[in-house]
Amino acid sequence: MELEPGKPTASPDEDDSSKRKGTWLTASAHIITAIIGSGVLSLSWAIAQLGWITGPIALLLFSIVTWFTSTLLADCCRDPVSGRRCSCYMDAVKSNLGGINSRFCGMAQYVNLVGISIGYSITSAISMAAIKRSGCFHKNGHGASCHVKNNMFMIIFGIIEIILSQIPNFHQLSGLSVVAAVMSFAYSTIGLGLSLAKIAEGTHPRTSLTGTIVGVDVTSAQKIWSCFEALGNIAFSYAFSTVLDTIRSSPPENEAMKKATSVGVSVTTIFYMSCGVLGYAAFGNKAPGNFLTGFGFYEPYWLIDVANMCIVVHLVGAYQVFCQPIFERVEDWCFGLWPNNSFIKGRPTYLPLCGVYHFSALRLVWRTAYVIMTTIVAMIIPFFNDILGLLGAASFWPLTVYLPIQMHIAREKIQPYSWKWIWLNTLVVLCLLISLLAAAGSIQGIVKDLHTFKPFTSVS
Repeated sequence: MELEPGKPTASPDEDDSSKRKGTWLTASAHIITAIIGSGVLSLSWAIAQLGWITGPIALLLFSIVTWFTSTLLADCCRDPVSGRRCSCYMDAVKSNLGGINSRFCGMAQYVNLVGISIGYSITSAISMAAIKRSGCFHKNGHGASCHVKNNMFMIIFGIIEIILSQIPNFHQLSGLSVVAAVMSFAYSTIGLGLSLAKIAEGTHPRTSLTGTIVGVDVTSAQKIWSCFEALGNIAFSYAFSTVLDTIRSSPPENEAMKKATSVGVSVTTIFYMSCGVLGYAAFGNKAPGNFLTGFGFYEPYWLIDVANMCIVVHLVGAYQVFCQPIFERVEDWCFGLWPNNSFIKGRPTYLPLCGVYHFSALRLVWRTAYVIMTTIVAMIIPFFNDILGLLGAASFWPLTVYLPIQMHIAREKIQPYSWKWIWLNTLVVLCLLISLLAAAGSIQGIVKDLHTFKPFTSVS
């Protein structure tokens, strides 16, 4: 199910079907691309805060809740009265719950997508800096001071995204998404291999059933806040409901989306559990916030460089998957207001080796400005784990839990205070409490970091 706004159609299947080229395979690729990104890099740190018991249980519970609510969302892809194919998540919410919930959905979605853009800018810069630092450590020794400023790498990432953002729409990104999915498997597999190698060394770092130890690793207050923030990091790892992709009418969209969800969540949960558990076993309670750039690994340095390059390539694609809906939303709105304006409407232009390209001055100016904005914000608040935790807390409850469950209740006409109504709403309340705690932990971390950090001075 898309994010960008749709247009009313005359019949149930005449809903921009010419643009809907997705299948459950491409949907699975989009889901894997969206999930396995910044989130997987922080999971060893998250489990280090929660411990051997709570950490894996939390990962498993988040995956089950995400799978369950996504299957409910898949059944809401058509209007319950007319049978018209809902063109976007907001359209589905409006058809099933009404206008107020639709506006709430839109606000939550777009705030989340902007935040993810910022988070990916931070993560890609850290990985690019890690490549440079890896060469420095290999040349000068592991004790060398190989600190690198991140701003230059954020700017490089921004320039790449400005160029790619000129791709006209989301439906032309399937190839980029598949490449990004392959990259995510590559660096996750490398991370797993490096973790296993470190475990095989027999160093046996300190671990515990409850994670970091109060009085040894952290204070009691730090333990509480870091556990809350860890929940936010895990929640961020499973935020993909906004990119359930467009599906052909045959097989039915809901069945194809359910199949894509099952494949995507199953594959990523296996990777998450493996990366988180093996990363914690390798690093112990001192697990870095990003297990591929925290330099618990030094050799083979070229393999670490390959892993970080895969992260960068993956995030280049994932950034576009998340940003294209924002781009199209603003451009459709402008075109609706000024349909004959040449600045907005654009014109066909022939490009050597590329053929005919529909050039739009609005697209060029607006998308460039957006990428510049997210890059600048990333330079101002480059706090990896804090930002991921806050994004996870802000998006998981409304988009992954609350709205799909409420749409299911309304669509199935579940009676208030019936057993099914009670347990579904109990799940909503529990997830809300977890999101609030995760947000509190992440905000506390950001406030603490801002006390000692000067904007535009991020260093790896």
